[in-house]
Amino acid sequence: MAYTVGKKVGGAVERNLWRRRLRAIVSEAARVLPSGDYLVGVSPGVRAIDFAELKERVTDTMRRASEQRL
Repeated sequence: MAYTVGKKVGGAVERNLWRRRLRAIVSEAARVLPSGDYLVGVSPGVRAIDFAELKERVTDTMRRASEQRL
């Protein structure tokens, strides 16, 4: 699992906040997804959504990506 949070998202503290949020989401989602390599990233627009929406989007995207690999 790899995470990418660019400098356009904010300073180091804010980027680390988003990485921690992504790790929390992915650790829960990983239980139901096939093993494999995933790259999860966010753009500056992530600041406009709440955690629940971020979780839904990331989980849905990972699910669709894992289905395409099969």
